Amino acid sequence: MQDLSQVTCVILAGGLGTRLRSVVSDRPKVLAGVESRPFLTFLLEQLIAAKAKEVILCTGFMADAVHEALGHRYKSLRIVYSAEPEPLGTGGALRLALPLINSDPVLIMNGDSFVEVDLTDYMAWFSQRDRQASLLLVRAPDTGRYGKVIVDDNERIIVFEEKAPDCGSGWINAGVYILKRFLVESIPDVSPYSLERQFFPGLAQKKMYGFCSCCKFIDIGTPDAYCRARKFFYNRARLSSKNHSVVY
Repeated sequence: MQDLSQVTCVILAGGLGTRLRSVVSDRPKVLAGVESRPFLTFLLEQLIAAKAKEVILCTGFMADAVHEALGHRYKSLRIVYSAEPEPLGTGGALRLALPLINSDPVLIMNGDSFVEVDLTDYMAWFSQRDRQASLLLVRAPDTGRYGKVIVDDNERIIVFEEKAPDCGSGWINAGVYILKRFLVESIPDVSPYSLERQFFPGLAQKKMYGFCSCCKFIDIGTPDAYCRARKFFYNRARLSSKNHSVVY
């Protein structure tokens, strides 16, 4: 499997965005304006570049606004919606979307972060061996805000370290996952349920591998991070206009 043309992609887009409310108060976090467009569209463009055909948006807070902004198609990408009736957490939202998932494996992305990576490389790496679950990992100079992910020499994830100050540099979870369908089916039907805090730690040392990348990672979880994201995409757009191409 060398691209995403046969893969159902899921974007977790239901976050409340509480920490971002001071600068983005009138819309859900995934619709925060970046370069005069919703942040979420950068993820959709990345999926299109990897030849994805379909994406499921797991919506929650202000779900109607996301639907109205994007409709059922973005360029060549078909959009399907799975709306939470109540806050379910990232795991609960993914489990709710299971009947809409038409592939095995499935690619999942957090809707409030972006990694400048070629997703076809990630999928090819996953498919080369009998892997069941993987996280895209990026190197961070300070892991305190995100928590640290420890991998062994075989790329197997062995432990997730909790968020804590002064953690130093290391690998962090960049919010892009590939899971075999049976693992999505195994997510407990309880809510709220977190992939990051409850599901993934149970897979460590068993089935989960880390795709370690030195690509650029940005998120929009806080006002400072949102400001950095806007600068990142502004500079990226200027570079793209000079080169007449965008590399994901």
